[in-house]
Amino acid sequence: MTNTYSIVHSLQQVNPLAWDALSQHVFTRHDFLYALEQENCATQATGWNINYLLLHQNNELVGAVPLYVKTHSRGEYVFDHHWAQAYAQHQLAYYPKLLVAVPFTPVSGPRLLANNSSHKQLLAQGLQQLAAQQNFSSLHVLFPDEQDRLALEQAGFMLRTNVQFHWHNESYSSMEDFLASMTRDKRKKMRQDSKKVHAAGVRFRHLQGDQITPADLDFFYQCYAHTYLSRGQLPYLNFAFFKRWYHDNPESWVLIVADQHESALASALCIRDKDSLYGRYWGSMHYLPGLHFETCYTQTIEFCIAQEIRSFEGGAQGEHKLARGLLPITTYSAHWIADAQFSAAIQHFLDQETPAVNEYAESLTLHSPFKKKTVEHN
Repeated sequence: MTNTYSIVHSLQQVNPLAWDALSQHVFTRHDFLYALEQENCATQATGWNINYLLLHQNNELVGAVPLYVKTHSRGEYVFDHHWAQAYAQHQLAYYPKLLVAVPFTPVSGPRLLANNSSHKQLLAQGLQQLAAQQNFSSLHVLFPDEQDRLALEQAGFMLRTNVQFHWHNESYSSMEDFLASMTRDKRKKMRQDSKKVHAAGVRFRHLQGDQITPADLDFFYQCYAHTYLSRGQLPYLNFAFFKRWYHDNPESWVLIVADQHESALASALCIRDKDSLYGRYWGSMHYLPGLHFETCYTQTIEFCIAQEIRSFEGGAQGEHKLARGLLPITTYSAHWIADAQFSAAIQHFLDQETPAVNEYAESLTLHSPFKKKTVEHN
């Protein structure tokens, strides 16, 4: 069999069915990545130069990688700014670098898109060859799943760990059943927070798929943009992107809308993929104590219980999520550094950082919000 690699600079050059046959994960589907490209969110102009790596076997597409040439480290959620600064201090260029990732999306999933381990290995090797041949400083793979992580590790990539907070459905029959599994103080705090929000006249709507109207979509984007603008930043994603993505894949959308006295106040977008839910974007038109936690966590957990969804991922960082029932889990990134001396230095850094991250995660488990009898299941 003949294996060949190629690079494409647009998903317009790849058949959607052929691409999606390699991965059905919601954030590596053709429609999501193509929407980012077509609506100018992840393009060369924004520092995400598309260089998707394809693997063909006898002219059949058997592998693909969402690969970008990056001129900055924004929108990645794995922070390598200190590495870039170290390069600069030695009068060396860290950027441009090669990045395998889903833009603006700290969700673990497939990155070496293929249907078997041998093709994943070929993709990992092809990435290294490309980085070396084109003299990139480095190659980074963010949030790979377990299968991809093993393939990357076997190919010689260095692994870096981090911590996120995820909620797991222990077959809860109701929200009260979930709250009953928590320690008394955490249960009391969640109930008090919910009571305050509801006492302020806030009510919630859980909308799925075609229940989401154009007005709901427009209001969600106002909230999303307001979150960035209130911090003096421009949003990464534009309204055209969300509109296109919803049009192409409405069944994955879950929108939680908070209304106060019959006027929309806040909104949170979650994305559903089979039996997992991913919390992605939120915003409110004005501040109300406890509204963020109620909308993004309590209401989302209630939705998951009602829909029998297995897990909810709350996004990057945030120790405050622990008190709401989201437990620490380890996430990974994989790194290849061209310069031997810098590679050794970064490996030394990781040898020190990894035990510290593991110790941090272990310390968090000591503050589990659940009664002791449920800790062993997490």
